[in-house]
Amino acid sequence: MKILQLCKKFPYPLKDGESIAVTYLSKALNELGCKITLLTMNTKKHYFNLSELPEDYNQYQAIHSTDIDNELKPLDAFLNLFSEDSYHITRFISPAFERKLITLLQAEKFDIVQIETVHLAPYIPIIRKYSNAKIAMRSHNVEFEIWQRIADNTSFFPKKWYINHLTKKLKRYEIEQLQNYDMMVAITKRDLNFFKKLGFNNKGTVTPIGLDIRDYEPNYQTFQKELSLSFIGALDWMPNYEGLMWFLDNVWHRLVKRFPNLKFHIAGRHTPPSLMNLNMKNVIVYGEIPNASEFINEHSIMVVPLLSGGGMRAKILEGMAHGKVVLSTSLGLEGIDAKHKKDVLIADTPYAIEENIAFALKDKHRLHQIGVNAREFVADNFDNLNIAKKLERSYEKMLNLTLDEV
Repeated sequence: MKILQLCKKFPYPLKDGESIAVTYLSKALNELGCKITLLTMNTKKHYFNLSELPEDYNQYQAIHSTDIDNELKPLDAFLNLFSEDSYHITRFISPAFERKLITLLQAEKFDIVQIETVHLAPYIPIIRKYSNAKIAMRSHNVEFEIWQRIADNTSFFPKKWYINHLTKKLKRYEIEQLQNYDMMVAITKRDLNFFKKLGFNNKGTVTPIGLDIRDYEPNYQTFQKELSLSFIGALDWMPNYEGLMWFLDNVWHRLVKRFPNLKFHIAGRHTPPSLMNLNMKNVIVYGEIPNASEFINEHSIMVVPLLSGGGMRAKILEGMAHGKVVLSTSLGLEGIDAKHKKDVLIADTPYAIEENIAFALKDKHRLHQIGVNAREFVADNFDNLNIAKKLERSYEKMLNLTLDEV
């Protein structure tokens, strides 16, 4: 099976959920014998020098990239207020990317074009014109829902109004595109069902984020040391920043008052100066770090205090794969059917978080066992090869049905 995979940013290094999801699935599909070609935007914000790719990043038959500058521009954002178009989408419309796509489709015959996220849906007419390939939309989340949740959590009225305005246009676009896909490849069953309620009536399958458990080395000695909390995530992604600030403003003072020796370690790309200069008791801010695995492994509890967002959180799966105890909200664990005090800790309020920390400090042996269970849970439920096999079968079934119809 020949697959052309379209990405809105280069899927390496593996420092965010989208890159992790794209890379582990493509590696597994390649292991199963699929021939995959990557066409990706290489954006100014997430620019990557392809010469720095490691040797084992070899799952693609070929890699094609197009440099684009789609950073937020105040004038463009202002002018978009008077347009019906979604600014979330128009930022990813690139004539250079379109030309490269046409060249690829004319030069090679693909069975599947797998589009990673709705941001690249504007290229569907090009694919239809130059190829007979089936189009699969791999939806990493319901995009407009993320922004609706952010708007709901925003109190400053002008900002709330603006986000709501953008969200309405994004929602309209996302719904309009639903009938243009031959298959919806959703990250969670919940998302797939939601798309069906919005009107999607074509073929659909659930393909969660998968990991290769062998890439994650646990450090259970952490549970013998003094308890410490960690947070890691890109802080230019609004749900991460929003959740972290909520935790610092509403939870941390309660925790440090009750547990004066407890420390909170924060790391992440694009950490704003206000956080880097934070002066808060027992809070240590590192900014971007060279090795995420080492950072995660140094602390027994990974805090993921998400209040908005969608899809599935790869960092939660990575924390669990490292054998750490993840403390998250119910929303943060959407799509991850882990059990409270068995595989993870779940808390949605400051009081609940405080009580979970008290539980953790009281019983380190139990905490250790949760870490062991967490790693086993990921190995059993989120193995990338098993997930890729299911997707490959779905693709084969769709292609065979098409041939039978012909």
